[in-house]
Amino acid sequence: MKHESGNGKSAANSATSAQDTVREAYSFACMKCGHGWEQEYEIQHLEYTDGRPLVVYYADGERVPSPLTKPTCRFCDGHVVRIMRSGRVSTAEAALPHH
Repeated sequence: MKHESGNGKSAANSATSAQDTVREAYSFACMKCGHGWEQEYEIQHLEYTDGRPLVVYYADGERVPSPLTKPTCRFCDGHVVRIMRSGRVSTAEAALPHH
C-alpha cells in the first residue's frame, strides 16, 4: 500500500469518509486475444486529510485498481484493452449468430 511521505500512515488510514459513491459500468475488449467483458464498479470519492482527492474502485465487493489506468484482460492478461461505455459487449454478443 502506498504511504504518504513524512507521517508513515497508509493512504487508506489518512483518508476521510466517502463524500460521494457512484456506480459506473464499462465494456472492455482485449486487442490481443479478442476477449470482451463488462464490469460494474462502485467508485468512492474520498479526500486525504490534506484535501487531496482519492478515488477508490470496488468490483464485486473487492477493492480493485482503477480500470482506467492499466486495464488487464481477464483471459490473457494483456494490457492493450479498449474501454467503452457499458452495453457495447452485450450488444455485440447479441448480434452474433448462435449455434
